[in-house]
Amino acid sequence: MHEFWQTLAERKGQLLSTIIEHIQISFIALLIATIIAVPLGILLTKTKKTSEIVMNIAAILQTIPSLALLGLMIPLFGIGRLPAIIALVVYALLPILRNTYTGVKEVDPSLVEAAKGIGMKLIRRLTKVELPIAMPVIMAGIRTAMVLI
Repeated sequence: MHEFWQTLAERKGQLLSTIIEHIQISFIALLIATIIAVPLGILLTKTKKTSEIVMNIAAILQTIPSLALLGLMIPLFGIGRLPAIIALVVYALLPILRNTYTGVKEVDPSLVEAAKGIGMKLIRRLTKVELPIAMPVIMAGIRTAMVLI
């Protein structure tokens, strides 16, 4: 046990830089996944047939083992940050996408109808009614994705 602490003390600079790099990669992957999945989830609420196909593709991507996915990335992108970020984005997509879709889809139709009734256009209705109501569900998906990353 003494050797462990000694090695840790000798490499504390390397450990700190590696931890910072890991946090950066995780944050970048989560940000990219959120930028992709939230608008896509909103868009999918408008088309039922397409939403089933996209959700199934995201679910299939989620089942690929991480080591296999990284192995597939090496010939394409080499070894480094880029393949790691891409793999983490793939794993983060499903929970964010599914929760965004569910959150927006489950907004009470009477509230959407009331927003239409007072003359709100699609974008305004989305930003002022649907997204604020769906936000807790969307944030739960982002939180789940962060745990998976």
